[in-house]
Amino acid sequence: MPDRIIGLIGGTGLGQALLKEVRGESIDETTPFGKPSAPIVRANWEGVEIAFLPRHGHGHLHGPSAVPYRANIYALKRVGVTHIIASGATGSLREEIRPRDLVIADQVIDKTIRRATSFFDEPGLAAHVEFSEPFCPVLRQCLLAAAGAVQTVVHDGGTYVCMEGPAFSTAAESRMHRAWGGDLIGMTCMPEAKLAREAEMCYALVALPTDYDCWRPHDPGMDRRALLEEIIHNVEDATANSVQLIRATLQEMASGVPSGGSGLPHKCHCQSALEMAMWTHKKNVPSDLIQKLSPILSKYFPA
Repeated sequence: MPDRIIGLIGGTGLGQALLKEVRGESIDETTPFGKPSAPIVRANWEGVEIAFLPRHGHGHLHGPSAVPYRANIYALKRVGVTHIIASGATGSLREEIRPRDLVIADQVIDKTIRRATSFFDEPGLAAHVEFSEPFCPVLRQCLLAAAGAVQTVVHDGGTYVCMEGPAFSTAAESRMHRAWGGDLIGMTCMPEAKLAREAEMCYALVALPTDYDCWRPHDPGMDRRALLEEIIHNVEDATANSVQLIRATLQEMASGVPSGGSGLPHKCHCQSALEMAMWTHKKNVPSDLIQKLSPILSKYFPA
């Protein structure tokens, strides 16, 4: 198995776009947390080994709260993924972050309440990963290093407010999110980013702003259908920009540019997140739990 495999999680727009771009072996995984959103596609794309998974499934079957996040991350870990580049459509909470721009988020505020958020939520093993930087700084820099290849603004950093959904914000909530310091509003990066950290995988997010949420009044002369059409066009253009950015990032990884010539990102603290996170004495961890989480725990509980 290659030393580095880049997982690509496609969100709204990008999921379908990458299905047209990537051709490879389809792997139908089953996990202790159910089946992933869709079969994983293993391929070599732009000279890099990748594993692609559409977050919402083929045909956008899973709403944000129904995405099997644990199954998705577990399955990607089991097929050898070491780094994840995810995407997701968002609303912009800032005038300067325009629809069709791209944002390489660096912080998150988690407002979700209905989702299983951890691999360690049952008795037998208490683990508390460090999460002050929710997005891998090394992988973020790889994406930013390729920003010059994209004909749009790529913002370095932004706070992603992750709401439960599926309904969008009220105007009062949107203004509150701005007051909190939020830059983007979306529904899917959590618990995905946290689960990736628990699984010791680097995770970075390319956010695709499609509109200004509802804090900014819409053009009064534009009816609801015309507004929806504008948002759809913004999704399409932002998706094309994100494909271009990810393609350029993989090309630079293949050439060794972002990692000083080694070909792929250096290892970082994300890949040893559990080393000091497990508080339960190893001899007290049930063997069946070790087996259940073997793709994640095998480094610490060798057979």
